[in-house]
Amino acid sequence: ISTSNPPDPIKGQGYVEEEIYDKVVDLTEYAKRQRWWNRLFGKNSGPVAEKYSVATQIAIGGVSGWCAGYLFQKVGKVAATAVGGGLLLLQIANNSGYIQVDWKRVEKDVNKAKKQLKKGTDQAVPELNTFMEKSTEFVKKNIVVTGGFVGGFLLGLAS
Repeated sequence: ISTSNPPDPIKGQGYVEEEIYDKVVDLTEYAKRQRWWNRLFGKNSGPVAEKYSVATQIAIGGVSGWCAGYLFQKVGKVAATAVGGGLLLLQIANNSGYIQVDWKRVEKDVNKAKKQLKKGTDQAVPELNTFMEKSTEFVKKNIVVTGGFVGGFLLGLAS
């Protein structure tokens, strides 16, 4: 550390703290100009919401991710309960003789649905690739918010 500033007789250390602060500020300005994430994530990367600080972006992503994760968890439990309960009631009704299930017809219909689904997925591959490219580009442009969202989503699932 250079001592271009005269020592302060009261502090006895000179202006070392100011020099360190100036170097830290210079480092932050350097980082702002370099945009290291451009090299990592591509030229068009960087948050869309650059008017917000990094902490605000992480908070926004975290809160929205937590809400989405919490709702996903609750809706998932309700859906699993409904499907499982429906299958259980169907089996009880079948065993009690209230309904008669034609299992051969069910198997035939399931196989037909599988064929239609496979045909539909083969046609949807280009659309899926376009969606994946757009999603990847969005994540790259909003890496800070996306990181907060993923963390919040995982916390929402856990709570």
